[in-house]
Amino acid sequence: MDITVFEKGLVNWKIELSSKQMEQFLLYYEKMVEKNKVMNLTAITGFEEVVYKHFLDSLSLIQASIFLGKGNLIDVGTGAGFPGIPLKIVFPDLEVVLLDSLNKRIGFLNEVISGLGLKGISAVHSRAEDAGRKPEYREKFDFCVSRAVAHLSILAEYGLPFVKQGGYFIPYKSGNIEEEIKESEYAIKTLSGKIEEKISFSIPNTDIERTLVLVKKAAPIQKKYPRKAGTPQKEPLI
Repeated sequence: MDITVFEKGLVNWKIELSSKQMEQFLLYYEKMVEKNKVMNLTAITGFEEVVYKHFLDSLSLIQASIFLGKGNLIDVGTGAGFPGIPLKIVFPDLEVVLLDSLNKRIGFLNEVISGLGLKGISAVHSRAEDAGRKPEYREKFDFCVSRAVAHLSILAEYGLPFVKQGGYFIPYKSGNIEEEIKESEYAIKTLSGKIEEKISFSIPNTDIERTLVLVKKAAPIQKKYPRKAGTPQKEPLI
């Protein structure tokens, strides 16, 4: 593994890691590649590709000036732990909840949390629609993030129920999303959100285009949202 690739990318994000943090990233990579042999975590396993497409992409949240690495954050549909675990490694004071609907992935995430010695982070097995109705998670977070691949109107119903008033739902979107944003205006408004800013950029040394959509939670959400599991995807608020 050539860590200089990672170090150069971090310079672009103006991030400096301690030797312990770099060790945590390398161990995370090793655990992910090893576990990937027996379960499907990611199609990307080469170190350089993981650095660009998972680590640096996850950390691109720092492009949003409202994110200072403090408070609490929930990562919805975290999969192999992106973006939640890289954010936790870099910002150890950030309280993180990793949410995923597949219990096998939660098992892996708990192995990573323990193996890396991370504190103030937990992995929760649940669908977003179910967890968003639970008092311990509903409107409790400063930030909700998601790299999950779904239309913004669907992601908004997954994510906004977790965000406290004044907090932010920030989906990681790809490419030109102006039409998708327009199609999602009704959903976001219905879910008490307001698009405050769109931040577009390229991941360092790649042709990957990324847009962070900053959706501010303007008011408490109606009790009927999120709707029951599966409904947001089958019947999006469009």
